[in-house]
Amino acid sequence: MIDAKILQKYSLFGGLLEDQINMITPLMKHEQYVPGDVIIVEGTPNDKILFIIDGRVSIIRGDTVIYDLDKGSTFGEMEVLDIMPCAATIKAVTDVSTLSISNTTLREIYQNDIKSYALLLMNLARDISRRLRVANEIMIDGKIYHLYSSTLFTERQDNE
Repeated sequence: MIDAKILQKYSLFGGLLEDQINMITPLMKHEQYVPGDVIIVEGTPNDKILFIIDGRVSIIRGDTVIYDLDKGSTFGEMEVLDIMPCAATIKAVTDVSTLSISNTTLREIYQNDIKSYALLLMNLARDISRRLRVANEIMIDGKIYHLYSSTLFTERQDNE
């Protein structure tokens, strides 16, 4: 399994002590994918958060690549937190190695060490907040405004 000191460098594990990470990592599942593998399919259920140990994935909505994620990034967290179908397809661009935390694993972490659980959720919330800030900036700059609402896109063009 991956060294706790390495995981501490990434936002998902920020603030967790080595002992806490060492308690969590045996509960995580190691998964590997090759280029072209579809890891998550848009519109389907997902019950796990995936943390990229190595490699790069594309986030795809419909036929459009939204952005890429690489080492240290997480995906799948939205569906775990809001229990909705996957908002996008995740596809391996390179060889990808991940660790996953399922809903069952999260519950087990909660039962074993509520402080570790709280830190993991806080770290996820921070990551989601950062992504939301980027999405807001993109939307405000009008770069992909039309993807969110054609009405807003029309109003924005009228105001420029």
